[in-house]
Amino acid sequence: MNSHSEVPVSHDRSSGNAQDYGMAATRADVLSQVLTLIRLRGELVYSAQLRGPWSIAFPAGPAHFYFISSGSAWLTPLGAAPVRLGCGDMVLLPHGTGHVVGDDLATPPVPIGQVIGAHFDRDRSVLDYGGDGAAASVVGGLFHFEGGSLAAIMAALPLVVHLQAGPGKPPDWLNALTHFLVKESHEVEPGSSLMISRLIDLLVIRTLRTWAASQAHPNSWIGAIGDERIGRALNAIHAAPFAPWTVRQLASLATMSRTIFAERFTARVGEAPLQYVKRLKLTLAADMLAGGALRITQVAERVGYASDAAFSRAFKAQFGYAPSEVVQRQHGIGGEDGAVAGGARSVRA
Repeated sequence: MNSHSEVPVSHDRSSGNAQDYGMAATRADVLSQVLTLIRLRGELVYSAQLRGPWSIAFPAGPAHFYFISSGSAWLTPLGAAPVRLGCGDMVLLPHGTGHVVGDDLATPPVPIGQVIGAHFDRDRSVLDYGGDGAAASVVGGLFHFEGGSLAAIMAALPLVVHLQAGPGKPPDWLNALTHFLVKESHEVEPGSSLMISRLIDLLVIRTLRTWAASQAHPNSWIGAIGDERIGRALNAIHAAPFAPWTVRQLASLATMSRTIFAERFTARVGEAPLQYVKRLKLTLAADMLAGGALRITQVAERVGYASDAAFSRAFKAQFGYAPSEVVQRQHGIGGEDGAVAGGARSVRA
């Protein structure tokens, strides 16, 4: 890698020294940048009127969200403990984990395919299901992330992202977004599919932002969002990921000594500053290679490696396979994405 300490002009990115990057970083938003890189895509939304006893099993596939507009429910992700969802709660399953959602933990779950076949109004995207017991109203939806090579970044998110309503009503933004989502799904008009996708994007991003702000000290980039000083350095890294950052430069942005900065960054993010920079560069390199427009030599140069050999060694150490294998592996990921999208559309079709 380049060893000089000056931060050069980066490819079509902000230029100048570390202070210039710090000024640009004040306008940066790590969460937005990460979500842009992984290309969040909303798929569909539906409203569910449910009466106990009811229990529905969803296979692994697209990511899900649920908003409990009335009543309550239990969510049980595959291999994880059940989560009690109360009225006004919002929950994301960002990894597309197979799960069961129901009114209790004792009712045998019915596969979603069987439930849809008999109880789903495809014209209005309404699910009416259950017995004659306690009622619950749920707004559900599907989304997915297309940036398969960014799995290491997304691994920072837990299986379940849970926003609890607490006392009083849910926040206004949550009520407003779910209201318009349901309205668009019930009253299908030209442009409704695009509107639903964009609203899901907003809902997921706002949920992640609100949840991240509530986390005290998670060991990931999420934990740094709420830390003003470490956040400045992290924002600068994301604003110019291919710059040859040094601990001194990043510590200066954070207005901290190098030692204290390195310790605090590692505690907040879960890895040392330059290791984070290296992993981000290689992750972005994998995404560029998957796009097919650049050769390995071009990507290696763009992300700051002096030779193909050095780049290939670092890449393989990070991901476990060589850069030349990315296109084939991405083809497999694309197939999975297609299956996810197809599965999501089949709920509506």
